[in-house]
Amino acid sequence: MTHTYHISGMTCGSCEATVKSRLLMHPDVLEVEVSRENQTAVVTMDTHVTVNELQQALGGSESKYTIEAQGHSEMQEQTKSWFKTYRPILLIFGYITAVTVLIQFVQAEWNFMQWMTHFMAGFFLVFSFFKLLNLKGFAESYAMYDVIAKRWNGWGYVYAFIELGLGLAYLTDIYPLAVNAITFVVMSISLLGVLQSVLNKRAIQCACLGAVFDLPMSTVTIIEDALMIAMSAVTILIML
Repeated sequence: MTHTYHISGMTCGSCEATVKSRLLMHPDVLEVEVSRENQTAVVTMDTHVTVNELQQALGGSESKYTIEAQGHSEMQEQTKSWFKTYRPILLIFGYITAVTVLIQFVQAEWNFMQWMTHFMAGFFLVFSFFKLLNLKGFAESYAMYDVIAKRWNGWGYVYAFIELGLGLAYLTDIYPLAVNAITFVVMSISLLGVLQSVLNKRAIQCACLGAVFDLPMSTVTIIEDALMIAMSAVTILIML
């Protein structure tokens, strides 16, 4: 994608070169054309880069150069970029939700507990599948932020099979109380590492879909883990 920005503060040819070189230092910026006469920069990027990020590349708020969006809405671009980034995980959740809802529609009446069980089965089976496609890659990515995997690299390998086992257990509905208790504990531990990374604003890859998709760690990952924790907790409370 290519966007045009207004750049203030450029007074000479050296300024053009400085602005261009600084913007090109951003990893997602592919090409930059700067015009001192028009006070503009035409930036071609791999994925949308926010104005704040571009300003930081220019030296932050203390820089003599100020960049502003020109001819496009930053909010719309960020929204489109967000959906493009998280499209794989949104599609997966959409498919799982649609399939499990359809299962309930053919039943005589809606069974909320059964729907949650089927949803969690689909979640763990699908997510473990992507982890097992590149088990080593997942384990290495997971070790970057998970509280257990940081201390023991083998946990990433074990975790993928735990998810697979949980998916099969939910699908067959065996030992539901024990299975939900395990889910609650395992996902809570996983959430700790995710929270630490997001709150510390660490720019690392989320390993939720293994090493197949390059998804950044964000609040989406928190919601994903928290949803499984909430569902398992609700099931446990209903069963007790």
